[in-house]
Formats: sequence, C-alpha cells, structure tokens
Amino acid sequence: MITHRILILGGTTEARQLAGKLATRADCAVMLSLAGRTESPVAQGVPVRSGGFGGADGLAVYLRETGTDLLIDATHPYAARISANAAQAARLTGLPILALHRPGWEPVDGDRWTEVDTVGAAVRALGPVPRRVFLALGRQEVAAFEAAPRHHYLIRSVDPVEPKLSVPDASYLLARGPFHEPDERTLLREKRIEVVVSKNSGGGATYGKIAAARALGIEVIMVRRPDLPDVPSAGTIDELSAMVDHFVAGHFLGPDTERGV
Repeated sequence: MITHRILILGGTTEARQLAGKLATRADCAVMLSLAGRTESPVAQGVPVRSGGFGGADGLAVYLRETGTDLLIDATHPYAARISANAAQAARLTGLPILALHRPGWEPVDGDRWTEVDTVGAAVRALGPVPRRVFLALGRQEVAAFEAAPRHHYLIRSVDPVEPKLSVPDASYLLARGPFHEPDERTLLREKRIEVVVSKNSGGGATYGKIAAARALGIEVIMVRRPDLPDVPSAGTIDELSAMVDHFVAGHFLGPDTERGV
C-alpha cells in the first residue's frame, strides 16, 4: 500500500481533529506543524514539529526533504502570512495544497457590531471617552492598545501577556476555550464591560462572548478577516477529509475544484 505523506499546518482545534482523523488511515502518514507560540499546547495525538520554516522558501525545502505529498493549511483564519507562504511553497514544489477555511460569524438581529479591517482601526474605534474594554484577541495583538491608554482593559489569553501593557489600568485573565455564553455573560456583567474587541474567528468555541454581548446590548468591535490565498478549500473537517480521499484515490485537484468560503 502506498503511504501518502501529509503535512498539516496547524494551530486550530480543527487542525488537531483533522490530524487525528487522517492518522487512523493506513495509507497516510501525518505530520502536524505548530507555530510554537502557545507555551503549553494541547496534546495532539500525532507527530508534531514546532516552529517556523523560514518563509515560503524554507517550507519548500522542508516539503522536498521530507518527501511530502500533500500540504494542508489548517492555520488560524488570521494567519495570513503563513497561508501565503504555504500557497507559495506549494507553487515552488508543485505539490497539491488544500485549506481549511472555517466560516466566519455573521451579525444577526440584536448584534451591535462595528466592523474594522485591522487591530489598529479597532484601537481608534474605541473613541476618546474612557471605556471598559474586553480584549479577546490573543496576546500577539494587544500591544497595539497602548496607543489608547485612557481605557480600562480586561485581556484574556491562553498564555501570559509579556511584557504587560504600558497602560494605567489593565487586568489579565488566563483561560483556554471553549467559552460558553452563560459564563461569558457573567464575566461581562461582573467586569462591567462596555465594549468587546474580537476577531471574526468563526466556529463555536469562542462564539459565547459574541452571543453574550448581544444579550447584554454590548457593542462588539469586530476585526474583519484578512484576504487569504485562492486555493482549493473546505469549510469543515468532513468536507476537507473528503477532498483528501480524492487526493489519495489519485484524482487531480485542479482549478475547477469548488472553492471554499
């Protein structure tokens, strides 16, 4: 039996789940790559490498040296640079590439969204009047809010924010999702939050804060997703797994393949 070597670029819950699903196949050998930004990542259940590759050229070298047959981009929807490097490495090596593009959230009745294109724009959207702000962005982005020191910030992250923000009033909460709406509603009430700043990550694991903000009438400043490379993609693990089935069966994944969202 031919073994197909698959490299999954991960960092999402779906990447871990996909890796576990494919690892049960006798015809696939899966390697999961993590960026290494999380200090204590969840156990993955498959071989894992950690750290960057050195851009698209470095990833291309790795793909050739390891005899990889298929590259899967299952990184976070906001990991635009990694996704661009993956698409370029696939072009350089001639390897097929698939992507998992988790559908984003859509506003519904009762939501008070202010949509912006960047984290910097989110800082400006807070306005001149001091507000109690819940930052649910991840620790890499929160430093931008030092430009607006008049606000009180509640910052939630998986790992500690180091160095802490140079602002007069900030508190920190270490937690790992999923986060459920009732708990998020309690948090927003107890901390007297007036505005939530979030990325449009999609999925159910972190949607609780969005639903809670809606229920409490709290504004959400939503950072839109960046543009991602146009490669064959799917919105769910099952859909992507079916695309892998086609690859393993020898079917060409060409430009007529349906593109995901």
